Amino acid sequence: MVNTAKIRDIAAWLVDGARSAATPAGMMAQACERLVEAGVPLWRVGVFIRTLHPEIFGRSFIWRPGAEVETGTVGFDFLDSPAFTQSPLSVVVTEGIEVRADPFSPLSEGFPILLDLRAEGVTDYLALPMTFMDRTAHASSWTTTRPGGFSDDEADAIRALMPALSRYTEIVSLRRTAEMLLDTYVGNRAGERILGGQIRRGHTDTMHAAIWLSDLRGFTPLSDRLPAETVVEILNHYFDCQVAAIRSHGGEVLKFMGDGLLAVFPIAEQDDDKAAVCGRVLDAARQSRASVDALEYRVGDATERFRFGVALHVGQLLYGNIGGADRLDFTCIGPAVNLAARLEKIAGRLKRTVVASEAFARFCSGAWADLGAFPIAGFAAEQRVFGLQDEATLA
Repeated sequence: MVNTAKIRDIAAWLVDGARSAATPAGMMAQACERLVEAGVPLWRVGVFIRTLHPEIFGRSFIWRPGAEVETGTVGFDFLDSPAFTQSPLSVVVTEGIEVRADPFSPLSEGFPILLDLRAEGVTDYLALPMTFMDRTAHASSWTTTRPGGFSDDEADAIRALMPALSRYTEIVSLRRTAEMLLDTYVGNRAGERILGGQIRRGHTDTMHAAIWLSDLRGFTPLSDRLPAETVVEILNHYFDCQVAAIRSHGGEVLKFMGDGLLAVFPIAEQDDDKAAVCGRVLDAARQSRASVDALEYRVGDATERFRFGVALHVGQLLYGNIGGADRLDFTCIGPAVNLAARLEKIAGRLKRTVVASEAFARFCSGAWADLGAFPIAGFAAEQRVFGLQDEATLA
């Protein structure tokens, strides 16, 4: 028999934010365990939440008795897969209605998931929508192995939790969506600061960092002779060659500017950290160079090949909110950024892929050849420029 008082307690606990659970997976584990204690015979419970992410369509959570909650993600190709189109959850998500099925009924033959559950001994399947305030439907599924399936009281107890579960899930989902979007569009470090309240114009911090500034060689003529859609696709492949290397070596991409990319690698105050960070930056530059060199794009009968240039510098910069009163950009500025931009132009003139300032090169001794001193717009003194020794034949 269902303990209705315990069901009300679970709903109140969810509305209060499930504070005893540190994570959504923890909430799900505790909620299912408490439901079982309240008299609902659960076997396998799943929750599927759609997300606002450029690569992830949704996240899933699956609970089973005595096991850790399984979490996973699916991409947008999941929408066209049989796992979705032939699942009761597709009906729940697209139409926002309940689906209940007996896995042993002939009507379940068209749903592969129900056949899998039948093999586990599941006797009842209940899929319910979790409706958010914007009317989008997300899905939950509830099963039991008890002979005869859920009783009416047990099914009603699960249904009674849907408003509270929906509110908890929506709040957590919105928070996670904000974090993912900020991470996607401004980077993880900037996203954390923005969510932490650093949102006022002029709110900036000083950062010591290695600076990466790159662009694609010949981008303007490429844009003139190819369709815009093709150029966008090429840029995406080109940026993929750098972003993975930058992030895997401790950097953060701050901005894409046409074919340009600005990234920073923060450096701690300790002197011995500078050489380690700059070494990782140089490794990332070499990895990106190899990836761009290997990049090919077929356009008609021709194969496009690409070259890029990257300038590396190390110095102090201002990092924070800059812009108009109600339209801000979280970026970095300062003479160090300006010098990196000037060095990148010199790399193009010298037909070099990777160049560095004297300040950067001294932390990676042995890798560089002195290319000479050059006048730099905006700087009183000439600046020495260094190129990788293994690019000498390209000069």
